[in-house]
Amino acid sequence: MKYMASLMVVSSIEKSRALYEGELGLKVVADFGQNITFEGGFSLHEEEHYSSLIDGKRVIKQSNSFELYFEEDEIETYYEKVKQLGLELVHEMREQPWRQLVFRFYDYDKNIIEIGEPMEHVAFRLHKEGLPVEDISRITYSDEDAVKKAIEFYS
Repeated sequence: MKYMASLMVVSSIEKSRALYEGELGLKVVADFGQNITFEGGFSLHEEEHYSSLIDGKRVIKQSNSFELYFEEDEIETYYEKVKQLGLELVHEMREQPWRQLVFRFYDYDKNIIEIGEPMEHVAFRLHKEGLPVEDISRITYSDEDAVKKAIEFYS
């Protein structure tokens, strides 16, 4: 068996496409009308059509048991964009115990979306704060070689 994609059901493919492609800048790689696939392997499927595929069963929203996770170096820009769009935050931006900045929000259909700072960027940020490689490695659960490569990449 081979994993192919995650699929989220949405009320309006047009409105959701405008959010994911237009506002968040994700690239559509396939458009089948009632469902679209984005780079990275996740898809959106229009609720009315999807319901017919599961024998008319009702789609239940906001289960809080699944999320899509994205990473972005400029996380603050996306945080402000999500707030400006008036999307409901699951929680404000915060720092995880391993010092990664993250925030979660609901899309138009109450699907949870998380945007986190890449761990390589975390390592670089901590380096800029003056922490030694050994401490960054311990805090981020990354090996020292990975921390050194991240610092070099972002420098």
